[in-house]
Amino acid sequence: MDTGWRSVVVRRYGYLVVLLVAAALLSGCLRLVRHQLQAARAKEASRTAVVSGGEAVPAAVRAELERIVGMGVPGVTAIVMRDGRQMYRIDVGDIGPATRYPVASASKWLTAALVMTVVDEGKLTLDGPIGNILPEFRGPAGQITVRELLAQTAGTGSLQSRFDIRQDPRMTLAQSAAEIAARPLEDPPGQVFRYGGPGFQVAGALVEAVTGKRWAELFAERLARPLGMTQTSWEHLPNHGVTPAETLNPLLQGGAVTTADDYLRFLTMLAQGGSFAGRRILSPAAVDALETVQTLGKPLAYLPRGVRPGMQYALGNWCEQWDPAGRCTLVSSPGAFGTYPWIDRQSGLYGIFFLRDRLPRVVDALLNARAAIIANGGAPAPAGGD
Repeated sequence: MDTGWRSVVVRRYGYLVVLLVAAALLSGCLRLVRHQLQAARAKEASRTAVVSGGEAVPAAVRAELERIVGMGVPGVTAIVMRDGRQMYRIDVGDIGPATRYPVASASKWLTAALVMTVVDEGKLTLDGPIGNILPEFRGPAGQITVRELLAQTAGTGSLQSRFDIRQDPRMTLAQSAAEIAARPLEDPPGQVFRYGGPGFQVAGALVEAVTGKRWAELFAERLARPLGMTQTSWEHLPNHGVTPAETLNPLLQGGAVTTADDYLRFLTMLAQGGSFAGRRILSPAAVDALETVQTLGKPLAYLPRGVRPGMQYALGNWCEQWDPAGRCTLVSSPGAFGTYPWIDRQSGLYGIFFLRDRLPRVVDALLNARAAIIANGGAPAPAGGD
């Protein structure tokens, strides 16, 4: 009996050990194959990289972009600028100047800038209560300000609810704002930061209310045409099959679709203090407001994946570094699909990483590449120099 029992145990657990060993070997083989595939993709990416511009691409930058393509991303573009001039551009993998992608939360910077053109015009103020313009916002909600909407401290919630994302693209921004007004606030206005709430739709409704123009029309008039952004449009992502022309309720926190070159024109305007090709787009005061930290001392109750600890928020963009007065010295607006535009005020460099993948998967490589860009950027060119 004892011998039979032992025989059964040996047979039963022997099979289990064999299965575990086989699983471990299979897992190891799969890891090896995956690493070999990534290495092959990176090697292929190094052969297909297209470089332009007057300066050499730092080796560390190229290596990080090739690493991203090696992870299975079809392609990635990096463009680096200073003083309105392209220092270099590198397209790694299957991507080129004509590639258009939805840029997700990189849209927020565009939205905030367009709102600030209306503030410059005097038809909106950053700190006036929105209930004076949109009477459906009553009580504490009526005291929300444009500044709080753009700083995501208005109390209207976070990306977790996906409230604006679920709305009908065909409704108007006014109808979108009315639905938002009917919801209870999650926090007192101005007190708590929650990323990705529907407040940007309310900002858009305010703009339409005081200008009498649709968002797409105003964007074309004030930003797209003056900057030459011919490949940029607004959708409500997911668009549910609705074309941009049919979309009256674009997703203002995440619905821009554009190219790397188009977005760089927008960044150039900001980097040059609000001017582009000799034309004033935003006042210097508006650019300063966009790049002033707004969330210091406030609870950061909800942050998106891919955001690094210590970052604060300005108006429509992240304040990654700032001076004692709260003026941002390194700003960015990364999107969930990987696009990562940035401006470094200390070095005078600015640029964009343009791709389509999950930001948390690629963010380390992008930040490593940006650090190499800034470290190799050298001193700013002298005024009037070549």
